[in-house]
Amino acid sequence: MNPCYDVVQTRRFGRQYKKLHDNVAADVDTAVAEVAANPQLGEQKKGDLATLRVYKFRAQNQLYLLGYTLDDAVRLVYLEAVGPHENFYRDLKR
Repeated sequence: MNPCYDVVQTRRFGRQYKKLHDNVAADVDTAVAEVAANPQLGEQKKGDLATLRVYKFRAQNQLYLLGYTLDDAVRLVYLEAVGPHENFYRDLKR
């Protein structure tokens, strides 16, 4: 049985999370808990974002993406970004 990974927020994630409505934030909290329990859930990206994993979930009938990176050596999940699918990858590359 592998214990959960610890979760660390980046400043970008914190700013995006703060702007979310409470009901969407609750869905994000659930998604973060799922990723912490099983960090391999997210899809590994390619190219510029090869270090990034993205977990997709629904909130308020809209597709949201939770972008994160892993550090297996210290069992940490770094939350990089959260938001609707629209412009998600474009904004991440900035």
